This record gives sequence, C-alpha cells and structure tokens, in this order.
Amino acid sequence: MNILDWLVIFLYVIGIIGFAVYYGRGQKNAHDYFLAGRRIKWWQSGASTMATQLSAVSFVSAPAFVALKPGGGLKWLAYEFAVPFALILVMSVIIPVLHKRNHVSIYMYLEERFDPGVRALVSILFLLGRGLATGVALLAGGLILSTALSISTMSAILLIGVITLVYDVLGGIRIVVLSDVVQMTIIIVGLGLCLGIAWHLVGWDAAWAALPLDRTRILLFNQWGLTPQTTYGFWPMLVGGFFLYASYYGTDQSQVQRELTVENIDDVKKSLVLNALGRFPVVLFYIVMGVFVGAVFTMPDKITAIAANMNLNSALLNQVLTKDPDRMVPMFIMTFLPHGIVGLILVAIMAALMSSLDSGLNSLSAVTMKDIYQRYVKTQATERHYLISSKVITFLWGVFCVVFAILLCTSGQATRHTTIVIINAVGSMLYSPMLAAFVIGMFSRTITPATIKTAIIAGIITNIILWKFTGISWMWWNVSGFIVPVIIAIVGTLFSKIPVPQSVSDSRLALQEQSSINWKKIYALIALYAIFIIGAAWVVERIS
Repeated sequence: MNILDWLVIFLYVIGIIGFAVYYGRGQKNAHDYFLAGRRIKWWQSGASTMATQLSAVSFVSAPAFVALKPGGGLKWLAYEFAVPFALILVMSVIIPVLHKRNHVSIYMYLEERFDPGVRALVSILFLLGRGLATGVALLAGGLILSTALSISTMSAILLIGVITLVYDVLGGIRIVVLSDVVQMTIIIVGLGLCLGIAWHLVGWDAAWAALPLDRTRILLFNQWGLTPQTTYGFWPMLVGGFFLYASYYGTDQSQVQRELTVENIDDVKKSLVLNALGRFPVVLFYIVMGVFVGAVFTMPDKITAIAANMNLNSALLNQVLTKDPDRMVPMFIMTFLPHGIVGLILVAIMAALMSSLDSGLNSLSAVTMKDIYQRYVKTQATERHYLISSKVITFLWGVFCVVFAILLCTSGQATRHTTIVIINAVGSMLYSPMLAAFVIGMFSRTITPATIKTAIIAGIITNIILWKFTGISWMWWNVSGFIVPVIIAIVGTLFSKIPVPQSVSDSRLALQEQSSINWKKIYALIALYAIFIIGAAWVVERIS
C-alpha cells in the first residue's frame, strides 16, 4: 500500500463520519434514532439488508471456499436455494403483523400476545445471540483486514470497531441504512474489479480448467446433513435454510428493524423482494470470482509473485493458505491490483465489515433500550433522556463487542474456521425457537405464556443436545428448534382453552390488508424464481 491507497481509505472514513454528524442533528427522540421516523425508502432498506447479508465474510470466504477450503467448491450456491421461499413466509405473514404495530423492538409484540416474561425471554436470547455473533464477526473482520493492511489482528479490530462505533452512535439507523447503500455499491464495484483482473491474468478457459472436478458439485441430493461433512447436501440446505432465513429475516431485530423504517407495508415488501431476487446474482458473482482468483493461485509464476509481495517463500505461503484460506483474496488484492484501486477494494472490505457491525450494534441498543431499560429500569423519562441513553447503550455494546473480539483474538483459537462455526452454532441454536414463538403467537389463540416459554426453552435444549451429542449438521438445528416448540404448543392447546383478543393473535388480519399490488402473484413468481435458482445451479454444475 502507498499514500494513494491510504488517502482513499481516509476519505471514505471521514465521509461516513461526516454523514453521521449531519443526519444525527435531526434526531429528536429514540424513535428517530432507531426507526428514522419511518422515512427510509424501500430500495434503501432493501440494499441495506443485502449489504449486511453479503458481508466481508462472504467477500473473502466465498471465493476461498470455492478455491481452497477442504470440502469446498461451487456448492456455496446451495445457501441461496431457500432464501426466496423463506421470504415469502416473512412477507406474507410475519412482517405485516410486526410493521402494523409500529414498535421499535419487535419483541414488544410478544408481550401483547403473551406476557412480559415471554418478551423478556426472547429479548435476552436475541441479545445473547446477536451480541456474541457481532463480536465474533468483528474478530472475523479483523483477521481479514490484518492481512490486507499488514497490521496486527488486534489493531484491525480496533480500527473497524472504533470507526463503526463512532458513526453508529452519532447517526443511528438512518446512517446505518444510508451507509449500507453506499457500501453495497462499493462491494459490487470491488467484486467486478477483482473478477476482471483475475480474468485478465488467467483467461476464461484456464480458470475453469484449474477448478478440480470435485469442486464443481452443487446439487448434492444424496447428502442428508447427518454429519458435519454433509452439511451442503441439497435437503439440509433447502429445508434447514428455509427456517434459518425465515428466522433471520422475520424475527432478528437487526434485520427487521430496517423494514420498520419504511413507511408502508407495500414498500416493506418491495424491499424484501429486492433481497429475494438480488441475493443470488451477487452470490454467483462471489462464486465466479473464487474460480478466477483461485486459478491465479495455481500458477507457479503467480505464486512466486504473491509470496515475494507478502515477504514469504512459496512453501510458507502455501502453509499460510492451508491454515487460513480466507487470506487468499487479500493477498491477491495486495499483489495484482494497482495503487488507488487497492485502497478502493480495501474500502469495499471495510464497508462490508461495517455493514454487518453497524446493524448489530443499533439493534442491540434498540432491544436493550425498549425491552430492558425503558421497561424495567427507567419507565418514565423525557424523550431527550431516552435519546441520549440510546446512544450511550449503543456505545456500551460497541465496547463489549470490541473487547470480546480482542479476548477471542488473544485466546490463541482465532481462526476463520472457528469464528464461522461459532456464528452458525449460536444463531441456529437460538433463532428458530424465536421464530416458533412469533408464528405460534400469530396463528394460535389458546397458547398460554407458560406453554410458550416451555416450548422456547425446549427447542433450545434440543439444539444443544444435537450440538453436543450428535454429528447432525447445524442446518437441521434450524428445523428442530422450530418443530419442537410447535409440537409442545399443539399439546398445550389440549389443556388450555383461554382465548386472546382477535386483534392481537390473528395474523390473517394482515393477510387481508388492502393493496393495489397483487402480492399473491408476486409470491408465486418468487417461488418460480427459487426453482430457477436450483435450475441455474444445475446448469453451472454441468458446464463447469
């Protein structure tokens, strides 16, 4: 890196903090801070959600998975099979109910439907899961950025953490969403530049010829996810993925909060349609980039150049990549891209990192403020007090995540593989029981608070047992964590006939909302698009 690269990074950081200061001036209360007065455009919300989903982990991990990681290959595309189906459920059932109530924290719905205890339980589960995952994501970003910037992992964690914390505290959800729109644009540009240069270095035919045959498999119908090695089988990725993405898009505050910033429900659904249709092309972009960048690392002369640029010999370089394949993309960037462009690509990686962190911090603050502080600590205060407290809570969560990431870093167990395992394990254990609580609440009128608490805890315990005592893939935990609570709820209805108000429990009211848009037809088209994705995967598998 030279002065031009650092200048690009510096200007980006100054620009995003400047935007945060500008937009932070108009905040009058916590509702503005967390929901931006519901003035966010649907395409901004959709792009922000996609930027968080397609983070820096994907920017570097997907290509590395395709090219280098043991057991990897094009089957990363299997992550996309279930997304459109899950979003149909979210758009048609969950989001209309939550959006209508105009709550800052989506878990306030659970108090309306059940009682304060259910709300507190699910809020705490979210804070636990999202807090740990955000800290781990920060560690993952530090590991990635340390290679690109030639600094220590701890320094990289502090760099990203402090920048994100500053603009998030100042700007709230508005700067989170607007910065994510910019970040999504930079990510796409970065992808295009990396792919174009790698293509120029190796050529189309040579790149695909360099990909081993076993890495071209995508549709693994004969793998059922009963062992960790068969996680990417078709059925665990489709069925488990459905519950995973329904949980994430429908009941994770960090995602749903973006949808609550949009004024009307039709526009909210448009933002989710953008994700249903837009994720696959971007992920396919990642995959193809992995093929071409990976091909560069198979060429002896290119390996020599990369090793020299990294101040390593070829043998040591291969050892580093064997231990941590995710260093492949940063090494490629630092070796083959011209100065200035290097800075832009590093900004893309930083932007992708920050798009994941900022939403996590803002949502953690929102739930802490509304479900803990305002509910149990300070029930009566001025709007000014709650606004300032919200920013303080965001700051404290940021400090927690930075400290947690540094502690993991210094533990000696900080590898890209272990961080991804932690993120997947925590999310899959907790989120599908939370999804079950919302769905049960929306469709059942006789489940008692005690029953739903038992159901949620039973779902989590089931997943812990599967984690500790079996080799079943974490993708199936998303199914078990939903099914077990539903079964307990059904049994509970046999012993309880206590109805709740129709206006609270019945999601069919949301399904009957008037709209000039024929959403049923759109849902059908989205389902066909999901089938198209599977067909496209089959074509890619055949021609590669």
